[in-house]
Amino acid sequence: MMAILFTLFAPIIGGFMYGIERVVKARMQSRIGPPLLQPFYDFVKLMEKRPMMVHSFHAFMGIVFFISTWFAMAVLMLGNDLLIAVFFHIISILALTIGAFSVRSSYSIMGAMRELIHLVSYEPVIILVVVAFYLVTGSFDYRMILSADTIPLLKLPLVFIALVGTIPMLLHKSPFDIAEAHQEIIGGPDIEYSGPFYEAVYTGRWIEYVYVFFLVFLFGGSNYFVGGLLVVFTFLLIMAIDNSTARLDYRKMLKFAWFILIPLAIVNIFFLALGGNS
Repeated sequence: MMAILFTLFAPIIGGFMYGIERVVKARMQSRIGPPLLQPFYDFVKLMEKRPMMVHSFHAFMGIVFFISTWFAMAVLMLGNDLLIAVFFHIISILALTIGAFSVRSSYSIMGAMRELIHLVSYEPVIILVVVAFYLVTGSFDYRMILSADTIPLLKLPLVFIALVGTIPMLLHKSPFDIAEAHQEIIGGPDIEYSGPFYEAVYTGRWIEYVYVFFLVFLFGGSNYFVGGLLVVFTFLLIMAIDNSTARLDYRKMLKFAWFILIPLAIVNIFFLALGGNS
């Protein structure tokens, strides 16, 4: 029952997380900032706007992004398979980029190309995280992870560091907000969406927050207190990094992911598998 409720209310939970993020970011920047419920005010405002679209396929891909992201959460919580949930999240990103490629806006196309670079940077790490959980618990089922006798973080410290390093890429935070690049292309693959169609993409981004930080929570295993602390720590750390770093280019993001984060996760998994076989 809790899994069903968590899935149904994932967009609302994600909206609150996004609202908290904006409040925390404002405090870090010594300004008042928007109220906690501002994302929901934005939701209502966008839904009231006249629906305008470049063409129907572009609008449809934005809706597919939202639905497939939500479906990834449903697979994760109801189907209980982390690996399949990761694959559905990949499908959602591909839908967004296909829609962005379908218009003649150079900014949209550039944003779609950068979004794909984000994808090949962080998704290998996410897959390695899922593999690491399997080695610790023997299952892709999140319930098995949350009922494990051990705290996964203790066996997977390097994998956790790798995951934290990819979160700015996945959530488009500095120094890896390369796909959106507000100083250059202002919104990346989302730029040509407006009104309710942009709202679909906007809400899909909220669900990504829940998806990402649920993976962080799993590192606490059956100790929900540790899992909660990890979520709070990671959330504040990502905000601090976002507010204190300048955007890098895609080459540095790829190098950081493929030459630092992925090797970190692989080394941890290698020694974990070696210890399990000895």
